[in-house]
Amino acid sequence: MQELTYHWEGDYLIPDLDPLEAPRIGKYGTMRHKYLRDHRGIFDGMLLEGSLNAHLEEIDRQANEMMERLTAQMSQAEGVTEQLKAQDQTAWVRAMNNIKNRAEEIVINDLIFA
Repeated sequence: MQELTYHWEGDYLIPDLDPLEAPRIGKYGTMRHKYLRDHRGIFDGMLLEGSLNAHLEEIDRQANEMMERLTAQMSQAEGVTEQLKAQDQTAWVRAMNNIKNRAEEIVINDLIFA
């Protein structure tokens, strides 16, 4: 946990937060950020502790890994192979889009809105 410092502004003690310290996150980290922001108690607590950016980066990493793993498992289980891609590209694209949509729904429910 990060040590917080404070400064006085008039009669108030204000925490020194660095607003320029932006996390390196992608789609899923951004979705998690929006979810946490909508639930102010969690968001404010993590922001004050200094753990928000690390949490968002970790969620983004986990979500991307889970997407890759689920997509590979589902495509193997459903027989969506390179052979299908060579034979019928349209069917392959349709099947892969379906798989990616289902995998993303699982990731969002299990990681983002958890």
